[in-house]
Order: sequence, then structure tokens, then C-alpha cells
Amino acid sequence: MLAVTATSFDEADPLAGLRIGEMPQPDPPPGWAVVDVKSAALNQHDLWSLRGVGLTEERLPMILGCDAAGLDAEGNEVVVYPVISDPDWRGDETLDPRRSLLSERHPGTLAEQVAVPARNLVPKPPELSFEEAACLPTAWLTAYRMLFAKARAQPGSTVLVQGAGGGVSTALVMLGKAAGLRVWVTSRSDEKRARALELGADQAFETGARVPERVDAVMETVGAATWAHSVRSLKDGGVLVVSGATTGNSPGAELQHVFFRQLSVLGSTMGTRDEFERLLRFLVDTGVRPPVHEVVPLSEARRGFEALLGGDVVGKVVLTPPRT
Repeated sequence: MLAVTATSFDEADPLAGLRIGEMPQPDPPPGWAVVDVKSAALNQHDLWSLRGVGLTEERLPMILGCDAAGLDAEGNEVVVYPVISDPDWRGDETLDPRRSLLSERHPGTLAEQVAVPARNLVPKPPELSFEEAACLPTAWLTAYRMLFAKARAQPGSTVLVQGAGGGVSTALVMLGKAAGLRVWVTSRSDEKRARALELGADQAFETGARVPERVDAVMETVGAATWAHSVRSLKDGGVLVVSGATTGNSPGAELQHVFFRQLSVLGSTMGTRDEFERLLRFLVDTGVRPPVHEVVPLSEARRGFEALLGGDVVGKVVLTPPRT
């Protein structure tokens, strides 16, 4: 089958190890199911894998990808929940110390077929296309948990999203707006700020600019470049939810602000299967749909990776395997 794999690691040039070619079809163990992939989406996680983060040399070549929607063996339309937990684990899958994401220990979704534990298959609502559904398992689930499970944002509250444009940031804007939040964003890019306003953000600011008033919650995925601004933009007693650090760890934790103003700093990673089902229902009920930046044939996956690496993507890049 046709698949997109990591064959080597290169921190400076991650696409040097990207390969598109034939790989063996899945041979699932008992309790696993094979999905015929109709659409799969790219994530920053795929670029980190090509840099050697979360993936080891002995597992190469590894099929990349966390997100997919397709058909199970009975022809049912499904979306793949990408967190693989221990079979004996009960409760929040993201707290299992042995958890992994697809493409870390098990072959990922950027292929014509993918094998996952049967419990990881979630029925795809008919209201969502395969392309839309494939955008959701990583970025949109991460955003859903940040806003509603961690920040517990309420209608009418003000949320600041650092770094407009990426998959998680886009989802935060659209989910927040649909839930009645006042959503502000930051970005260095005029184009991305304008796009965020089109997607529903109430205001957009230059990165680091002083906001008109302190906010109830900050959604942080950028890291060192925005950390101090995030802390200082919060109301007393506000909450900062962090799910990534694309610019590295913060050189200063702003601890005086944290303890004196009684701020809460919460880590957030992915989401549970139950939260994923709630996200799907939320999109069906509200009519919100993830924006697709571009649909690219699986055979031309390099083009999609180049766009992601270049940072010119608003929404998600979706790959489609050959139709049979």
C-alpha cells in the first residue's frame, strides 16, 4: 500500500527523511481493526517525528500521521481516536504512563490503511465529510480539552489565544466563538490576524502587544516567545492552559506574577475518547466545521509537508489516498 514514512531524522531539514512509497499492509493483532483511510490530516507532530522527537531510530521506517477518517471492515464510517493506551488501562487515556500516539510506536494514518485498537474507532457523524472529520482527532480535540475541560471557560468570558493560524489555534477560535466566548488572538502575521477575525475572533493583536484588559484565560501553544505576555495578560485568579511550546521552554517562569496574583497554570495533552465524542456532537449541533487549507493526494504529500513547514497554513492540510 502507498504510505508516507519517516526514514531518518534531521533537526535542520526534517523533510530529508520523508519518503512516499510502498509499505506492507497492516497485520493487526487480536482486538485491533483495520481502517481503509479516506482522508488523513497533517499535524506539527509529524514534523517533530521527522526531527526525531517521540520516535526512535529502531522504529524506522515509521508511517507518519495521527489523524484519519475512513471505513472499517463492515463499511461503517469512522474517525480514528489516536491515543493508544494500555489494554488494561481504565479512565483518562492521556494519563496512562504507557500511552502513545499513532506513529510513535505503531504505524500511523498517512497510508491507504491503518490498524488501531477497535475501541479507538469512533462513529463518524454523517454531517461531517471525511476531510472535515480527519482534521479533528489531534488539533481540535486538543483545543476542546484546553477550553472546556481545563480552562472551564464560560459564555461571556474572555480568552486570549497565542499564535493565530495553526490547527490548534484555529480550533480554539472557532470552538470558543461557537460557545459564546469573547476570543482574542495574537500573531506576527497581518494575514493570519485577518484570517482569525474572519473565523470568528473578536480582536487580533500583534504578538506581545498590550491587550485592552486582562483576560479570564490564555491558551498557550507557543512557549518562550509569548510566555511572559500570557502570564501578564491574565486577570488575578486567571488560568493559563499550555499544550505546547513550539518556540521552546520559557527562559523565565514569571513566578512572582503566578503566586502573588494567584494564577493557575495547567498542562493539557490531547483529550479522552469521551471528550472526542463530545467534540463531534458539538460540531454537529453548532454547525462549526474545521477549515481545510488544502486537500493533497497522498502521492504528493511532500507538498503538504512543505506548506506546513513553511508556516503558511491556516486550518489543516488533508491528504487523500488513491480511490479504489
